[in-house]
Amino acid sequence: SYLGIYFKKIEPNRSLSRSRFIMQSTCLHSSLHHPVLREWNSPAQQISPAALMLPLFIVEDDNKKEEISSMPGVYRWGVNKLLEYLKPLVERGLRSVLLFGVVTSLPKDDFGTNADSAANPVVKALPSLTKAFPELLIACDVCLCPYTSHGHCGLLNADGTLDNDRSIARLAEIALAYALAGAHIVAPSDMMDGRIGSIKEALRKAKLGSKASVLSYAAKFCSSFYGPFRDAAKSAPSFGDRKCYQLPPGSRGLAKRAVERDIAEGADFIMVKPGLPYLDILYETKTNFPTYPLFVYQVSGEYAMIYHAAKNGAIDLRKAVEESITGFRRAGADCIITYFTPLLLAWLCNDLSFLENGGL
Repeated sequence: SYLGIYFKKIEPNRSLSRSRFIMQSTCLHSSLHHPVLREWNSPAQQISPAALMLPLFIVEDDNKKEEISSMPGVYRWGVNKLLEYLKPLVERGLRSVLLFGVVTSLPKDDFGTNADSAANPVVKALPSLTKAFPELLIACDVCLCPYTSHGHCGLLNADGTLDNDRSIARLAEIALAYALAGAHIVAPSDMMDGRIGSIKEALRKAKLGSKASVLSYAAKFCSSFYGPFRDAAKSAPSFGDRKCYQLPPGSRGLAKRAVERDIAEGADFIMVKPGLPYLDILYETKTNFPTYPLFVYQVSGEYAMIYHAAKNGAIDLRKAVEESITGFRRAGADCIITYFTPLLLAWLCNDLSFLENGGL
């Protein structure tokens, strides 16, 4: 069968037995353990709070709030300030968030030691967030770039090339640390080969296989639209680029193969990133894999373009934001990860009072 052929191709690098491969591909419980997950598996086409996920940047200083200059209206948060910020959003329907750790004081090294240390800002924040907002679904980005001295998404060989096998083992350790700290979803964004299987195996061995979902950044393209994010997360590579592991912008075939690979390894959810330049990939992914909830990330550069165009009077902010979200939904997205989530929630409930300066 096709699955058998695909399995034989990936077996040497995935360390998955055939029985484990079949189990990963047919496991359903990890897609159903939270009410929001069940809504994602029952999609509608309208813009709703359950269809929105808010990305958040978490820093070491618990009482810090710092605006990101390249992303006006978006902040880096210490956990105490974040709790204050989230309360009115949750009251107005916020259902899910995606956490990114940002370190400035903690040392970075070749191994990304502080990606899962007790001092990691995400690891520290998770217990407080789950206690304060027990109904809020919390996803955590899993990658090495914010924590390595070289800024690449995996561990490197002596010659500067990626060591894929060591990388996926390390990523599994990081994902497990987040799940143990309370994350409902771990979301590997690194684009290493085989990381989904490695993470699923680690969760299963820790008896978290049905309690923590895996959201794969499967069709993640090497994009110029990531610039503001790398400033926000302080995660730009110190040398070279990421063209050898992120997808070429023109490659439809590699995107399909990446999605097939990650689904075969047990991903619960699939993501396309960025959004607007890749609506064709979004549509094709949903067409090819209609039974998997599909995410799209409206990335920092997309946010900045719409923000600055509206700020300068070129477009109407609300109309442009809502049109972009509608486009994602029309193309097949079940959940949109967007920095415009607070504004969208305000518009949905017709209440801008809780936003700073009435919004943007």
